[in-house]
Amino acid sequence: MGLYDILVILVTLAAIFAYVNARYLRLPRTIGLMAMSLAVSLVLLTLGRAGILPLEAQVQHLLGRLDFYDTLMHGMLGFLLFAGALHVNFDDLLSRGWIISGLATAGVLASTLLVGGFAWAILRFLGLEVDFLYCLLFGALISPTDPIAVLGIMKQAGAPKELETTIAGESLFNDGMGVVIFLALLATLANGGQMHWQEVGVLFGLEAGGGILLGAGLGLLCYQLLKRVDNYQVEILLTLSLVMGGYRLAELLHVSAPLAIVVAGLLVGNHGRHLGMSPMTRRHLDTFWELVDEILNAVLFVLIGLEILLLPHDLWALGAGFLLIPFVLLARFLSVGGVVRILARFRSFGRGTVVILTWAGLRGGISVALALALPAGPERDILIPVTYVIMAFSILVQGLTVTPLLSRFQPQPSGEEVSTTGPPGTSDDRSGKAPGPH
Repeated sequence: MGLYDILVILVTLAAIFAYVNARYLRLPRTIGLMAMSLAVSLVLLTLGRAGILPLEAQVQHLLGRLDFYDTLMHGMLGFLLFAGALHVNFDDLLSRGWIISGLATAGVLASTLLVGGFAWAILRFLGLEVDFLYCLLFGALISPTDPIAVLGIMKQAGAPKELETTIAGESLFNDGMGVVIFLALLATLANGGQMHWQEVGVLFGLEAGGGILLGAGLGLLCYQLLKRVDNYQVEILLTLSLVMGGYRLAELLHVSAPLAIVVAGLLVGNHGRHLGMSPMTRRHLDTFWELVDEILNAVLFVLIGLEILLLPHDLWALGAGFLLIPFVLLARFLSVGGVVRILARFRSFGRGTVVILTWAGLRGGISVALALALPAGPERDILIPVTYVIMAFSILVQGLTVTPLLSRFQPQPSGEEVSTTGPPGTSDDRSGKAPGPH
């Protein structure tokens, strides 16, 4: 069975699950798809172990043909990040720049260290010997919030505009930072565990800074091209090539591809859409990228649910995952609270901001993909199921309870407020600028 056949099965399952969710369950789409996919996987595992319906091995063989890390990190991620960044208001993002940059840098670093320490202590308590460097790697992969999961939930949560901007902006940037930290620690592991902080700092600066600069250059280039043509088919094709070519170029240059695509998406989504496109092109562009976002999200969360069939089923590791959930949340609370406490000297924050930012910081497929990138060995077999348990809790429990939490701590936004990540087509007048001539 080839790659096309696997994609056919995944898209078909996504369509069936999406229909059942829309018709009967009516959960947020990403949560509903993952929940049904996970339920089907658990049923297959149970029936296979009982000898009633031995399809487990066939499904595992099928999924094994599709490398989850490559599929997400070198395939889907660029499209999903660009689609998410396309509808984030750049001016609103800049107005929350200090809190977003603080959470995406110092917050991720602090959480990485805290989670690493908690994981090392809990795993040793359970008799699972994992080197501290591996625990730091686990902290790096689990600390960033997942933009794919966060943006999908926040679209339906009804958060006030400033809070929504903060959560969306942080999720778009901190996964790129988390990947850079993860790669730096992975390089340290390959170097025999000897950590040279100067080299790590240089790698971090080159990866993150280079990604931001490359994304800015590619976004401005695409904007200049969009201004010079008035044909929506060509303009959509230009954005598509920006994502595919820009992501691959960033990888070849060894800079952060996620950060490059986010920055490019912000520039095209603000300057490009308002100054370089006609109203017809904006409508077609929004529709195209909304469909790309929805289809890839559907396939991704079905795939995440099915991935449990390929995980090592170590009961001690699964138990460690459940034990670590409150500690991961505590690390998130402390790191977010530290950033907010420092910035509170210069600006005010709404009631319950730290609690909401903590609970709304969802983990998703990126954490699982990075865990699968760990070197083969007993540590990897422990950390993969731990990561999956925390990710599943984050999506299914935190994702379902974000909206009630928001209604408890925050006033509902007035009808005059425009969502920073609102549905395509509603944000054409955000800047008050008329589209420029072509």
